[in-house]
Amino acid sequence: MESIALALPVLLLAIGIEYYVAKRKKLAVYKFNDTVSNLSIGILDRVAGLLTAGFFFFVYDFLHQRFSLINIQQNWASWLLLFLLVDFLWYWYHRSSHEVNLFWAVHVIHHSSEEFNYSVGTRITIFQSLARLLFWAILPIIGFPALMIMPVLLIQGVYPFFVHTRLIGKLGWIEYILVTPSHHRVHHATNAAYLDKNYGGFFIIWDRLFGTYAEEVEEVNYGLTHQLQTHSLLWQFFHFFPELYYAAKLTKGFRNKLKVLFGGPEQIDPSIREQLETVFLSRSRRLPVPWKFKSYVVAQLVIIIVVLVAMLYFYNYLNLLIASVVSLIILITLINCGAILEQKTWVFNLEFARFLLITGMIAVFTEQPLIWLVIITLIEAVLVNYNAIKRSYMKGLIPSKKFLK
Repeated sequence: MESIALALPVLLLAIGIEYYVAKRKKLAVYKFNDTVSNLSIGILDRVAGLLTAGFFFFVYDFLHQRFSLINIQQNWASWLLLFLLVDFLWYWYHRSSHEVNLFWAVHVIHHSSEEFNYSVGTRITIFQSLARLLFWAILPIIGFPALMIMPVLLIQGVYPFFVHTRLIGKLGWIEYILVTPSHHRVHHATNAAYLDKNYGGFFIIWDRLFGTYAEEVEEVNYGLTHQLQTHSLLWQFFHFFPELYYAAKLTKGFRNKLKVLFGGPEQIDPSIREQLETVFLSRSRRLPVPWKFKSYVVAQLVIIIVVLVAMLYFYNYLNLLIASVVSLIILITLINCGAILEQKTWVFNLEFARFLLITGMIAVFTEQPLIWLVIITLIEAVLVNYNAIKRSYMKGLIPSKKFLK
């Protein structure tokens, strides 16, 4: 966990450098709402990883202890073989995630962004990790111990982050061996010529071998072929599951229903998403977001990232109950950040609930009477001024005359 805690600032620094370079080159690589969405999803993935730490190691170790065909010893040849096998299995996991709807349901969130930058590289979820587990589970059965598998998976997980950029062009002879930013731009494209191409994680050779390679030629358009109409955190995570359910429900015949579940995304009628968004999503406000709300969201993200890094670094000293409560607070905060940027009126009530949760947690886990007194006084002050604070927030949502013209 300490290594992940130390890696996070490096990844954030890379995002900052890319943003700075793009600004200097006058390239519109980052959009505020999109970046907040990307980072929110990435933060949730790390929170989930914190709560499930040890699970994947346990699974690999259990499979190795009970079912391994041979016991592979650590040497340079076995490490190299393992690295190649991990990348080979990654290719087939990744390809399946685009060609099988049940896997696409957990992978689609990575492609929902209409931009392509380092922040998109953080757009992964614990559900994707669970899906990959089904493919990588063969490794301990072959005979690779968990102590070998985990470091290789860490490398496999970090490298793709650095190919999510528009600022690095083609890299000469490297293009024939490794996955490069150019290759991965093609993979994230919605252009017809680029769809379902370049699945490789580290080596591009698998795409060349199995006929899924495409070179970057025409300008790339990013996102989904049928883009989401919201930055709602929960909807980005789960929208494809109800789409898949209703598509199967509307399909006649058991065999045809199976085709919907195990076929590709083209099996899903795009109008289903539009209908579901009408039912489950309130109409998003398309007005510019006031700077005070943007500043508030940035402040919340900074605080969350600092807390997350601290939790990762001091993981061995964490109480599970405290970790769970803090994780819940982080989840609510990220939901609120997305809702604030879309100027949802209900977010104020959820913010108040978050405030009570934070103060309640501090009160429960402290034995200082003075802190209790401060908390009680603070809660009383907020309750007394609740309506005034809410009116102030709601006033910020009212469009000014210049936006109504």
